Amino acid sequence: MKKTIFYLAIGVAVIGMTGCSKKIGAFQSSYFNTVPTPLETVGENVPATINGNIPAKFMQKNAKVTATPVLTYMGGETEGAPVIIQGENVRANGQVVSYLNGGTVNIPFNTKYTPDMAESELYLDFQVDQNGKIYGLPRVKVGYGIIATSTLATAETVHPAVAADRFQRIINEKYNAEIMFLINQAIIRKDQVNAKDYVDLNKRLKEANEAPNQEIVGVNISSTASPDGTLAFNTQLAERREEVTTNFMENQLKKDNITNFGEITSSFTPEDWEGFQQLVEKSNIQDKDLILAVLKMYKDPNQREQEIRNMSSVFDELAKEILPKLRYSKIQASINIIGKSDEELIQIFNTNPSQLTEDEILYVATLTSDNNRKMQVYKKATEIYPNSYRAYNNLGMTEYISGDYTAAKNDFEKAKRLDPSSREVDMNLGLIELLQGNYSKANEYIGAAGGVPEANDALGVYYLTQGEVTKANTAFGNAKTNNAALGKILAKDYSAAQSILSAVPDPDATTYYLEAIVAARTNNESGVTSNLKKAISLDPTMLQQAKNDLEFQKYNLSGI
Repeated sequence: MKKTIFYLAIGVAVIGMTGCSKKIGAFQSSYFNTVPTPLETVGENVPATINGNIPAKFMQKNAKVTATPVLTYMGGETEGAPVIIQGENVRANGQVVSYLNGGTVNIPFNTKYTPDMAESELYLDFQVDQNGKIYGLPRVKVGYGIIATSTLATAETVHPAVAADRFQRIINEKYNAEIMFLINQAIIRKDQVNAKDYVDLNKRLKEANEAPNQEIVGVNISSTASPDGTLAFNTQLAERREEVTTNFMENQLKKDNITNFGEITSSFTPEDWEGFQQLVEKSNIQDKDLILAVLKMYKDPNQREQEIRNMSSVFDELAKEILPKLRYSKIQASINIIGKSDEELIQIFNTNPSQLTEDEILYVATLTSDNNRKMQVYKKATEIYPNSYRAYNNLGMTEYISGDYTAAKNDFEKAKRLDPSSREVDMNLGLIELLQGNYSKANEYIGAAGGVPEANDALGVYYLTQGEVTKANTAFGNAKTNNAALGKILAKDYSAAQSILSAVPDPDATTYYLEAIVAARTNNESGVTSNLKKAISLDPTMLQQAKNDLEFQKYNLSGI
């Protein structure tokens, strides 16, 4: 009996050791699936999750397995963060898998994308620690390839912000004079036409008439009466003042031989209650609040006037301080100053550019679409106006467009020193930081460029590099650019993407390549072929790019 119990105990011990002393067998690819498959970039990274379903009686109770994701590609391999998978008797912080029941594990993977990863495979490497005994297990393939469409976002195609010139060919100037009248009169007195503002107005009209680059657009006369009589009387009075002043100005222009003055327009206001209210508000009259209350209380002008007269304590002050200022005819002359023509500006730049003002020379640069010519003009502008932040910013813009990012950065930084508050410069420095992968600094600069039109495209690109597609599409707004279309593709809004691509002003190879991607994702084989042909005709390097691109894996590109 004792022997039976002894052997039974040994049997139980042996059974208990099952799953503890035996080595782990090889993992199988079928145990794992990777999301997504194929792999796909998000922003500039390749994130994925490897989901494992470990079968029953596979994981030894005393085994600790270090599973390391490894992306292999031509020229190298990149390891992800290792994950611990452990049996139920192991004391560690890994993911526990039951020997009897099996279990699930999750292994995250993330790495920064590089173009040589386009053709790649994802594996898991395994190292086992079983009671201090270390051994490896065969590598298992769990994923393949990378769709890198999100990496097509680029700051290179974002147009830098221009610091605009303020050149105006026609500058309109207004000159004013007032003819003041005595109470209940419409007679222009000598002291009024000898007053400085009228003398200056008349002098300015003569100068404009004689100057070849100036034009009198017109003369306007507006007359009024003070609101201290009946409405009917004041209407007649204001109208007489308008007529008298208009006739006077007509005679003055004729006397001065000014025949080209556009036209004389005139109007009258029977009672200037608005002017009355403004003068009262600005005055020191003790009861002005009461007067203003009356104005608000009564809409009928005759009743207003009567109620104010009833306030005998203040009416005398109004009669002396306020009402005389409302008996006038205002004369306003509109004169255009006509600047140099485009042809004149170009000729002066070519012969003696130092004769041009800062705004004129900056404007000359806008008269050409040739980036090299623009660069030449802005370079000269920095020489003539070395303290012009706009000249340096715009020179940097042309250098950026030409691909000379080092020179562009230098000139943007000069512009920043000259005007630290310029939002256009902030925007452009943000582009440089985007190109260099300094995303935190890029976000800081672009954020400071709020209100600059080009900043929307730059901010959209920033968000795409961060994998924030929804924010990117919000930032792009109604932009018609390759980057904006890419944002819609990544959001799987292919109709909107196609609409944007069709509206890109100057389509390039990338435009047609993106159209080919839209066609591929919407099962339009002819669209894939035709657009790739256009893209490759503009950039032959895109042929190999397309052949390696898993966006087109189900299409035969041999005929392209």
